[in-house]
Amino acid sequence: MTDTLIHISDIHQDGAATIANPRLAEAYRSSTVRLFTHRLSAIAEVPGFDRLRDLGRELKRQTIENLDFYLGQFADSVERNGGKVHWASDGAEVCRIVVDIVQKSAAQEVVKAKTMVGEEVELNHALDAAGIRAVETDLGEFIIQLAGERPAHIVAPAIHKTREEVADLFEEHVDPRRTLVPEELTAIARTALREMFQKAGVGVSGANFAVAETGTVVTIENEGNIRMCTTVPRVHIALVGIEKLIPRLSDLGIFLRLLGRSGTGQKLTTYTSLLTGPRREHEDGPEQMHVVLVDNGRIKSLADPKMREMLYCIRCGACLNTCPVYRKIGGHAYGGVYSGPIGALVTPEFTGIGNARELPFASSLCGACREVCPVKINIPDLLLHLRSEAQNHAPQKSGGLVSERLTFRMWAWAMRNPTAYKLGARLARLVQLLVARKGWIHKIPAYPASRWTKERDFPALAPQSFRERWKKM
Repeated sequence: MTDTLIHISDIHQDGAATIANPRLAEAYRSSTVRLFTHRLSAIAEVPGFDRLRDLGRELKRQTIENLDFYLGQFADSVERNGGKVHWASDGAEVCRIVVDIVQKSAAQEVVKAKTMVGEEVELNHALDAAGIRAVETDLGEFIIQLAGERPAHIVAPAIHKTREEVADLFEEHVDPRRTLVPEELTAIARTALREMFQKAGVGVSGANFAVAETGTVVTIENEGNIRMCTTVPRVHIALVGIEKLIPRLSDLGIFLRLLGRSGTGQKLTTYTSLLTGPRREHEDGPEQMHVVLVDNGRIKSLADPKMREMLYCIRCGACLNTCPVYRKIGGHAYGGVYSGPIGALVTPEFTGIGNARELPFASSLCGACREVCPVKINIPDLLLHLRSEAQNHAPQKSGGLVSERLTFRMWAWAMRNPTAYKLGARLARLVQLLVARKGWIHKIPAYPASRWTKERDFPALAPQSFRERWKKM
């Protein structure tokens, strides 16, 4: 994952570039608001939806706390069904395993369903380096593959693209007949991808859930391409993050009701496939099914009681749709495959906090992400923990970090000294008379406070403090 490392200033620069681009800013705003609104309508139809979230959380907690048992049970079940299990400790090992399977199958083309693990380990680069053509078959992933970009959203990877941009990409790479009609653009992609389904010898998919009891890989989609990837080619490879396990097939219904409503506002996604081993006699499907169980930093999070909760995530994307920061700066500003609040947790954990120390700070800590999470992950608390960790990995020679430490030391000193606190508050009220208008400060001239008002207004201090009002009352 060499090019997923986050440099200290990248998120600020890339975020500012998104804000400065009206078309891009509106694409993120309108798309996330639409998904957020759909979620509200969908969950309103379910009496006791909050109780359903509690059940989902408890099932994930039970699974993660006993992950060694469920991994063993899942692996045994897969092999009992005729599949083959591979264990991968990191991204390089995932790529080696997949390339080896493809080469042994003598396939020259691979069709890929949407898999965040595949993006995470940069599988397409590894296949290309081995002379194997990999084609994304999810429409959004297909678009960003043509554009040479990373996903901008967990659920909707091309959320930032306009139809004009898609038309340009298709005209250049797929079909010279230009059209702006969405249905015609979809038909062009479908025609190109159908040909690849027929040619490819190997199909690669991810997994939304993996059932330990039965060895079943569950995939959820709206386009039907995953079902084609997993049944038409001779060989199917499923990339499964070890946190995707659930205990029993009877538990699946809970997560299906949570995922569709939380992610896209649907009661249930169009296609839900339960893949249990390769084909049997007189059945359709692949001749071989390989399941790659992926660690790539997950066991490190499992071993940390403070961060273990992060592994409950079912990748619905609801936290992105509600996050005021993601809505403003977009997905690519986060620098890695995972964006939004969950990306601010996952990327530092998977790549190391020293490589992504700015991400936990890309949050207002408003708690909106926690309120919409279908399994109630306490994302703000986890971000605060990572902020503490980030300070331990901060470069020693950094003017910004030195001024930040000095500011917080002064604040801590003032909070411990009532006289100093009251004096400072009075002084601030006098100074703000120069810049406050109608209860708001629109511009603070002094750095670093000027960075705050560059993008938003600052509420002015009240004319009287609480202590002063309380004394009068």
